Amino acid sequence: DGYRNTNLYQGGRAGNQVSDDYRYQDGNYEGYAPNDGYYHGGNEPAHEEDAQSDVTEGHDEDDEVYEGEYQGIPHPDDIKEKQKQRAPAVADEYRDRADLMAERMEDEEQLAHQYENIIEECGHGRFQWTLFFVLGLALMADGVEVFVVGFVLPSAEKDMCLSSSNKGMLGLIVYLGMMVGAVMLGGLADKLGRKQCLIISLAINAAFAFLSSFVQGYGFFLFCRLISGLGIGGSLPIVFAYFSEFLSREKRGEHLSWLCMFWMIGGIFASAMAWSIIPHYGWGFSMGTKYHFHSWRVFVLVCSLPCIASLVALKFMPESPRFLLEIGKHDEAWMILKQVHDTNMRAKGEPERVFTVSYIKTPKQIDEFIEIQSSTGTWYQRWLVRITTTFKQVWDNVLYCLTAQYRMNTLMLAVVWFTMALSYYGLIVWFPDMIRYFQEEAYESRVKIFDEEEVSHFTFNFTLENQIHRNGEYRNDKFIGMKFKEVRFEDSLFEECYFEDVTSSETFFENCTIISTVFYNTDLYEHKFINCRLVNSTFMKEKEGCHLDFEEDNDFLIYLVSFLGSLSVLPGNIISALLMDKIGRIKMIGGSMLISAVCCFFLFFGNSESAMIGWQCLFCGASIAAWNALDVITVELYPTDKRATAFGILNGLCKFGAILGNSIFSSFVGITKVVPILLASSALVGGGLLALRLPETRDQVLM
Repeated sequence: DGYRNTNLYQGGRAGNQVSDDYRYQDGNYEGYAPNDGYYHGGNEPAHEEDAQSDVTEGHDEDDEVYEGEYQGIPHPDDIKEKQKQRAPAVADEYRDRADLMAERMEDEEQLAHQYENIIEECGHGRFQWTLFFVLGLALMADGVEVFVVGFVLPSAEKDMCLSSSNKGMLGLIVYLGMMVGAVMLGGLADKLGRKQCLIISLAINAAFAFLSSFVQGYGFFLFCRLISGLGIGGSLPIVFAYFSEFLSREKRGEHLSWLCMFWMIGGIFASAMAWSIIPHYGWGFSMGTKYHFHSWRVFVLVCSLPCIASLVALKFMPESPRFLLEIGKHDEAWMILKQVHDTNMRAKGEPERVFTVSYIKTPKQIDEFIEIQSSTGTWYQRWLVRITTTFKQVWDNVLYCLTAQYRMNTLMLAVVWFTMALSYYGLIVWFPDMIRYFQEEAYESRVKIFDEEEVSHFTFNFTLENQIHRNGEYRNDKFIGMKFKEVRFEDSLFEECYFEDVTSSETFFENCTIISTVFYNTDLYEHKFINCRLVNSTFMKEKEGCHLDFEEDNDFLIYLVSFLGSLSVLPGNIISALLMDKIGRIKMIGGSMLISAVCCFFLFFGNSESAMIGWQCLFCGASIAAWNALDVITVELYPTDKRATAFGILNGLCKFGAILGNSIFSSFVGITKVVPILLASSALVGGGLLALRLPETRDQVLM
């Protein structure tokens, strides 16, 4: 008993000393004098060794249990380890930023290889396929958005009285919104998270696409399509970054290529809906004389459905665990990875398989978001701090893509993206315009010309179309409840005639003399009378607004062209998906762009509608492999915390190329085919050859 009491007393001394060490471990004390009657100076290690030998007296050397454990006293070795772990955290603020970045880069490299092994353990199964369809709907919405304006433009120009300049602006405004949205929302996705930013992006698109179908004015409709494009433009870089972070190295190229098929499905969906909805004039309603909801507005409404469906389904999907690890949220990332593992194992019939990962490496956190307290400043000051801090971090990410490590890759990718977009989007607009041009040429060749005709006391109550009347005389004639389509009256005389309830399209009176004639409830406005002399003529109750004529404006061939163009990329999608991981991304991009350039030269032989449709399908089918490989390599070349930002920048540059391509190529329709063809083919050749100098990424892990 005496020995035991002495031992306990010595253990108490050791425990007291350890306890005091534990209390003061965060301070910078050389020594202190606690109230236990002992002085603890610079010889602390010797005292700890004495205390440990006293406590463990009578035990085996290999016995790790010491008496202090039963009293809840930490082991001295544990305290030393904790002090070692805490020491760097205290010293980080005094370390050079370059050292911290080097340490973070080392952590990220370790995480990249560990994460690859974890994803392989989780397997590829039900979870990835569910996410595949959810994100596919978002990508489908992007494909729909590109086609919507082109399909509604012929009807919208009549409904909202659009001039040629207004039509051109409406066609380009969507690409402008996509360009801004890709850069802005892509950058935010690297700071706020993939899922959160994708939800914001889809919500913006769905809300303003839905609203645009109801607005009547041109300005408000233009604004809604701009913001709608901004939303859907931000979804594209997020979708690919999000999905890639759930895929292993062996599956990444193939399944990202399969995901690209939803863009094709979006084009097919838009073409089919336009074909089945817009020609049905009765699929709408009117409220008075001012508000009209025609069938093209129903089409715009239906086209927002893929976006809404993706938005709802995305609420049930988790955040990217790779992103969570990047910002230091280990436990949340681990839970999501375990969910992925368990979901796939249950689907494979192996629910007993256990997720063996217990700890995942997280990179050193350097840039922390500064959150001000709720008691500091006013609410808008706090939000201003949050917003400015976030956008500064986004801007830093943008600049990081141009640092020495990534500068050459970024610049080469930028050139490849731009040349691909310039040629592809330019030709995609040029093909329908050329088909319309061939149609107009054929239409004009069938024009009927009437010279010096004299008509009197006759009632016109039928449609006049594609006619030219020269030096005619019309006396006491009535034009009632009729339509003029592409009709011109030149050097003609109208005397004591009566026009009532007349609508016209591309109809003009040139150098005519109009005497004692009444125009009642017509759309024959002043600008349609060119160098005419009107004597005692009266215009009463002119028609207001513009009027749709579905027999003329809804060109079924244009819908068919878009449908076939979208469908033609199916073989290219399948081939690129199957070969992406076999031949590599670089050869896929270079080969596809060079083959597309060869297809451009065959356009010199496209002198008819059917020939242009055939060459368009061939060009689209050949170029889609390059698009898919560009998406894959852009995802793989950049680290996780810069991935969506880099993709957004390059995709924004792509939309800028689309705007230039649309403007340049459309200006040569009916003038020459040489410039568009040579410009497209030279851009594709230059971009394809430059792409061969990019680094191959199919064998590297996702950093």
